[in-house]
Amino acid sequence: MADSGNQTGAEKLVGKTARLTDLVDYRDDSVVSREIINKKTGTVTLFAFAEGQGLSEHTAPFDALVYIFDGEVDITISGKTLRLKEGEVVIMPANQPHALKAVSRFKMILTMIRS
Repeated sequence: MADSGNQTGAEKLVGKTARLTDLVDYRDDSVVSREIINKKTGTVTLFAFAEGQGLSEHTAPFDALVYIFDGEVDITISGKTLRLKEGEVVIMPANQPHALKAVSRFKMILTMIRS
């Protein structure tokens, strides 16, 4: 995953307004990520997936909330596939296998709480 280095730093977002869609850009055949918050208690990360890109099955030790703000994705959680579209959200539970595959290019915000 590449970080989009040409965008404003997260610290410059504090106390300012921004559009999620403007904070992370699509790149051909790539997954781009941009961390917005990184604290001991959790993280907030934006992702932009090119069509056909994804994340292979893995687990995480914490619950993770995924909000889709552009495009469409198939998310598989413990063998059950859900198709999410713009404006939809799902919680991926801790220690459960999950994977993502872009149906079309899509952008999401991932919020992980470490408690």
